[in-house]
Amino acid sequence: MLQIKHLNKYFGENHVLKDISLEIESHKTMAIIGSSGSGKSTLLRCINLLETPDSGTISLDGKALDFSKKLPKHQKAAFTKKTGMVFQSFNLFPHKTALENIMEGPVTVLKKSKAEACRDAIELLKRVGLEDKKDRYPHQLSGGQQQRIAIARALAMKPEILLFDEPTSALDPELGAGVLSLIKELSREDYTIIVVTHNMSFAREVSEEVVFVEKGEILAKGSYDELVNLHNDRITQFLSYLD
Repeated sequence: MLQIKHLNKYFGENHVLKDISLEIESHKTMAIIGSSGSGKSTLLRCINLLETPDSGTISLDGKALDFSKKLPKHQKAAFTKKTGMVFQSFNLFPHKTALENIMEGPVTVLKKSKAEACRDAIELLKRVGLEDKKDRYPHQLSGGQQQRIAIARALAMKPEILLFDEPTSALDPELGAGVLSLIKELSREDYTIIVVTHNMSFAREVSEEVVFVEKGEILAKGSYDELVNLHNDRITQFLSYLD
């Protein structure tokens, strides 16, 4: 289980995350929704330690990171190995092929041999339907193909938790549908998944829990239908713009 307790994050005077507390059971999928600038992406980046919270704790399987004190590098590194992040802008290395992008983490972080990492990467390319693109560079791939490579790259690290930050926002609806279909497949496996999304049909169909974030705070959480039936004016207004 992933547990977040009393998490706070500031950027200068801007209090971006305000006393966030969440629990997500292992092998479940959570969708985080809310307007732009509400703190959704910052929350994901804090979970992946791309941003360091100013206070609070994040625990995985009972092992806690306490951000009220300086954490040793080895403790943070052990935690980040259990998470995989997929960004809305893909973030692939432009000078590396699809195959090399997937191999990079296992070789440099997990210390796998290049031969083993290559075998695993090819299997992942098969899984995302892009084995024939293994020698292509990112600029030679469509946005949807780049995002599937990014997902394969995250899977190569064998994480427990997959974090998706608006994974289809840079894609047209057709390409985005293919990426969402892949995430749906992953949600039926042994991953814990957290997705920041504006796709409400995806949130409704795939997520066991939906969390609505407003101005750095959790306004509501529950199933999609439970959020709709709260008849909260702010949530109703937000959802009406997306329907």
